[in-house]
Amino acid sequence: MAASVTGNRNALEGKAVSSTNSTFWKVTDVTKPIQGVLPIAHTPFLTDDSIDVSSLRRQIDWAYGVGADGFGTGMVSELLRLTFDERIELTEKLGEINAGRGAYFAGVGAESTKQAIQYAQRAERAGADAVMAIPPISTRLPVPAVRDYFVALAESVSIPVIVQDASGYVGQPIPIAICVELLKRFGRDKILFKPEASPIGPNLSALRDATAGEARIYEGSGGVCLVDSYRRGIAGTMPGMELLRGIVALWKALKRGDDTAIYRLYFPICALVSLQLQAGLDGFLVVEKYVLNKQGLFTTDHRRTPNAWSLDPETRDELDRLLAKLEEALVQSES
Repeated sequence: MAASVTGNRNALEGKAVSSTNSTFWKVTDVTKPIQGVLPIAHTPFLTDDSIDVSSLRRQIDWAYGVGADGFGTGMVSELLRLTFDERIELTEKLGEINAGRGAYFAGVGAESTKQAIQYAQRAERAGADAVMAIPPISTRLPVPAVRDYFVALAESVSIPVIVQDASGYVGQPIPIAICVELLKRFGRDKILFKPEASPIGPNLSALRDATAGEARIYEGSGGVCLVDSYRRGIAGTMPGMELLRGIVALWKALKRGDDTAIYRLYFPICALVSLQLQAGLDGFLVVEKYVLNKQGLFTTDHRRTPNAWSLDPETRDELDRLLAKLEEALVQSES
């Protein structure tokens, strides 16, 4: 039988929860708990296609200023479009910029186990508190190969590994049986989960229940499934940076159980994310970089090529209208 919602939330957030066999690991036992609002950083580029370090720093400073509990890199950081040297540069520079202010996790997913291990070990040396990985996406792997990839990754570093199933928009689903096996083998302080396979809510609950509430789970729907995911029990959310003020306010409203504020904020967030969903990963990238540039955090909205979609004037106008609606909701929530 599944644990209670309260029990699930306590376990997922790392609080001590008694079970018939043990007491769950306490998040307070680690230096920087990986929980709460943990946005995925974008990689800003100058017009010459080089990484814009000044905008990178401005983005992270701003994120902490509006209430982020930490941050990381992932698919929307355009990691798969960076060279090896650029990925290492980005990882190291973000560790330096973070300077221990909150939890920092680095995306290390790659097309080979050897590559992923190299990225992970460099991330640990750069001060990352955890690494996050998707499995290889260029071929459909058999289940044992996916398991072995994550086992090798977990054994290569001393910091936690976030197992990311990004199959909602890229790659193949990771069977829950693999997640259960990894959790049993390494423990809940070592193996964390970001399940993004569709349907997100039922899959999140299935993972929660298959691990008797022990799995620490993070959602990454950009905010469109955050309310449902929170009610199912999650340790944190990993949205993009562009709607961070709204996500932080929504997270706080969820924690205090304020349904009026929850849905006032949630509806414009959902409408904004719906525009991103129409074009997969590039839909998120083009909208997020447009907004970050509009906010003055990035000097350009440049993305690495090739990409599948660019904003047309009508979509841009709708984005601007919805951003204004979100701002109205934020003002009401803060008053």
